[in-house]
Amino acid sequence: MKKGLTFALGMAIAAQFLILVGMYVKAQVPLWTGEPIRVKTIPVDPRSLFRGNYARLNYDFSRIAKSALTEERRIREGEVVYVSLKKSPSGLYEFSAASLEKPIEGIFIKGRIVGANPWSAEQFYRIKYGIEAYFAPKEKALQLERELRDGGIAELMVAPSGQVSLKSVIGGG
Repeated sequence: MKKGLTFALGMAIAAQFLILVGMYVKAQVPLWTGEPIRVKTIPVDPRSLFRGNYARLNYDFSRIAKSALTEERRIREGEVVYVSLKKSPSGLYEFSAASLEKPIEGIFIKGRIVGANPWSAEQFYRIKYGIEAYFAPKEKALQLERELRDGGIAELMVAPSGQVSLKSVIGGG
């Protein structure tokens, strides 16, 4: 009886460890396999007492017109959306198109629709990609706050699946 209990406890601990390793690997895949792109960003908030020092970032493609998603069905909260980006003459990537279907080619990032209310008069969908916060040590966060007042550049790593990670943020957008 004691051996069975020890084995079950060991398996439970191993399963939890493997889940944590899997979460870490999934978050790192874009950094390991992704293509670097640069996008314009605008900071929203520099610090949080509970989450530490960070810059909350906003992107032009965080809000897309409802007309950009020409789906025949009603769009719901939490729905996955793929946003295609194209390189502009300045070298930065900008919004090109949006779809509920994964694009076959090109640079695209995967996000989720938040705050979708089909009866709302608002003409935009808000999208979260998981790249809206950049954490930094206190000194760097304060420096970023000053440098990013008029915008900046975010360097993203985009995996072929559309998963995206925020690599760095620099001032002077």
